[in-house]
Amino acid sequence: MHKITLPALFALLATSSALAAPTLRADVSVNHAVVTVGDMFEDAGLLAERALFRAPAPGTTGIVSLEAVRAAAAKAGLTEYAQDGLLYVRVERRSTVVDAAQLTGLISADLAQRGLLPAGVELRARFDDPAQSFNAEAVDRPVTLTALRYQPGAASFAARFQIAGVELPVDVTGSLDLLVEAPHLAASLKAGTVLGPADIEMKRVPLDFADQSGVETIADLVGKQLRRNSREGVMLTTADVTDPLAVRRNTQVTVLLRTGPMTLTVVGQSLGDAVAGQTVQVMNSVTKKILNGVATANGAVEITTAAAKLQVAGL
Repeated sequence: MHKITLPALFALLATSSALAAPTLRADVSVNHAVVTVGDMFEDAGLLAERALFRAPAPGTTGIVSLEAVRAAAAKAGLTEYAQDGLLYVRVERRSTVVDAAQLTGLISADLAQRGLLPAGVELRARFDDPAQSFNAEAVDRPVTLTALRYQPGAASFAARFQIAGVELPVDVTGSLDLLVEAPHLAASLKAGTVLGPADIEMKRVPLDFADQSGVETIADLVGKQLRRNSREGVMLTTADVTDPLAVRRNTQVTVLLRTGPMTLTVVGQSLGDAVAGQTVQVMNSVTKKILNGVATANGAVEITTAAAKLQVAGL
């Protein structure tokens, strides 16, 4: 009886493994343009990298007959293999979807790199053919922008893209909208309302339209007063607001007459509306004399220096 040593046993097992016949797969999934022997057969060995067929288009599936497999394998040098009763092989090419959002992103990045897309401005593409969806090879960069024609100030554009796994380039046309955030009323408010942060919400509108408002941030509006009744959702412009009134017509106000170190205080009635720093007339409630002063932020009316000297005698 011959004894088999442990090293000899390992060598025998390795030889048996090396001699294992390739086995035809029932289902093949690839992520490249050519189906190889290694894709089609398990244990393909040294022939694994040899090409057999062109893969189907990304995102599609093809059926390959045994006759076609046999002929292609023979050309590649593979004649002995197990097929385990298969009647055909199903070949799938993996894919990822390239949609309008990705195309728009590439256009936006290109314009930003060229300095044609200002910071804070969002680009929205409107394609002449809205059905922009392509199956691309499932790779890190499934689509690239190869050419873009666009003139600043003109909405129309034409772009060419290369889809990974697709032989011919894709040409698209359409128009571009430049959008920017602009302040809008969050609720309907009455004239005279002093705006707070909760009264304003930012919404995206066309850049040209927003430029007409002259308002860029909520901070430009908080503390301002509405000139007229305004409905919810309206975009606010500089013409819609004013500084809040410090003094209102026909209301009682404190009148301060300052001349040097002396300050006289009387009660009067405002004869007009005024914001802080604006001139306004008041009537002394006792003498009925008319005084000219300047409205202050705290709602008083101040008369100073020379004006006070002229008016103090007539109080």
